[in-house]
Amino acid sequence: MTRTLSLKLRFGLGAAVLGLATLVTVAVLMVGMSRVSARMTAALASEHRMDRYAALSTQVSTFFVVSAEAIQTGLPADQRTARMAQVSDTIRQTFARLRGDLAAAVVEASELGLDEQSRRATQTLGLARMEAQFRQVTAGLTSDTADRVTLRAHLNNFASNFEPLLAEMVNEENRLRTNVLAGIGDLRTGLERTALAIAAVTVLMLLAFHFGLVRPQLRRLDALGDAARRVGAEDFSVVLPDSRPDEIGRLYAETNRMTAALAARKAEIDAEWSRLNDTIAERTEDLRLANARLERTDEDRRRFFADISHELRTPLTVILMESQLGRKTVPLAAEAFTTIENRAARLNRRIDDLLRVARSETGQLALEDGAVPVAEMLSGMAEETRAEIANAGMSLSLDCAPGITARGDANWLRQVVSGLVRNAIRYARDGGVIDVTSRAEGGFAVIEVTDRGPGIPAGMQDSLFTRFTQGSNPERGRGFGLGLALARWVVEAQGGTMHLQSPARDADKTAPGTTILLHLPLDAG
Repeated sequence: MTRTLSLKLRFGLGAAVLGLATLVTVAVLMVGMSRVSARMTAALASEHRMDRYAALSTQVSTFFVVSAEAIQTGLPADQRTARMAQVSDTIRQTFARLRGDLAAAVVEASELGLDEQSRRATQTLGLARMEAQFRQVTAGLTSDTADRVTLRAHLNNFASNFEPLLAEMVNEENRLRTNVLAGIGDLRTGLERTALAIAAVTVLMLLAFHFGLVRPQLRRLDALGDAARRVGAEDFSVVLPDSRPDEIGRLYAETNRMTAALAARKAEIDAEWSRLNDTIAERTEDLRLANARLERTDEDRRRFFADISHELRTPLTVILMESQLGRKTVPLAAEAFTTIENRAARLNRRIDDLLRVARSETGQLALEDGAVPVAEMLSGMAEETRAEIANAGMSLSLDCAPGITARGDANWLRQVVSGLVRNAIRYARDGGVIDVTSRAEGGFAVIEVTDRGPGIPAGMQDSLFTRFTQGSNPERGRGFGLGLALARWVVEAQGGTMHLQSPARDADKTAPGTTILLHLPLDAG
């Protein structure tokens, strides 16, 4: 099995090859530039020596003129020496500089090759012969002889030997400079060819790197990106092709495993969703049927209350009319007829309350909003429950602060307080006394109904305000479970609150008692 190199290693090798090519290019350019620089330096040095040779030729010409004049005038040896001293010193200095230039040229020529170095050394020998000629003529011209023929012979001999040597040196230097310049051109051509070759190789390497490594990986990444977009669009049917087991290949494999898992999970979810939709459809149908049954039941209930109220109102109307007529026609029985009339009127109000309760079960209870004089409302409550309290052998203590006016439905508020008093009659008869007080406190009219009965256990207090929760007393029977819940609803619907406290605040150990507190908003007018 062939082992596949990882992408990191392959990209690293490609980068190393490109880097190596770059280093080779830089090295070639540096070597070429070094050689060009050496040849340019040699060319400049040759030009400098040409200038010195020109200066030497001028100086030698001056030496000829000065020497010929000294010979022609027949100056003695000491005067001739003094006359030629300055120009002779100048020529010697030029020779010294040329020696130094040629010595440096021999060293520099080591970079140009052995042949060039040999030519520079040959030039050194030519310069030495020229110096020897100059020393010889100087010695002859400064000798003690005064013979003009001999002196002219020395000078002519120097001229005939020195000029060819100087010309040969100049020609050789010129030839060397030409060779150096020609070498620069050849070197430039070689560098250009080398640069073109390196550029071609580099381009081929880049193309191979791109098409052989980078482009295939980019295609694989594009396929991976397309797969990611399809997965994002909840298309889990993506299957990436098997590829080399490198980093991207492993990512392909993980993507395939992920899409397979997502596809399986989606199938499970679709199945669960289908089952859920079926269940919802079944439950919806059941709810629709139940709602239809409830609507029929509610319609029957409302029709029943309407019918019974009609059936009850007709005899009540007759009773009210007969009691009013009897009260007027039979003075001796006026009190009895008044009692009958009051009871009938109260029963008529109870029928209205019964209809309101029926409507409240459907959220159709209409509460009036008006000013409610609290003392007057509580007095009506006391009158309404007076007979029941007396029959129970109890008494009602009413303590109303004057001038308190609440906002709400006076009839329903009276019924709420009356219901609380009747609960006390039913469950706290042994206490004997029911205390009802009212006061203004913090923007509310506060009404307290307190009995002196056995109280309510803490575990039952919260549930008493829930509909159909029944309180019980072994001696008094069971209630209907609607009173406190409806009472709280009526109070809260008018912006008030209702709370229960047991034991009562002023209770003793034998009779804990219960207090119901009503907070009703005060009338702002």
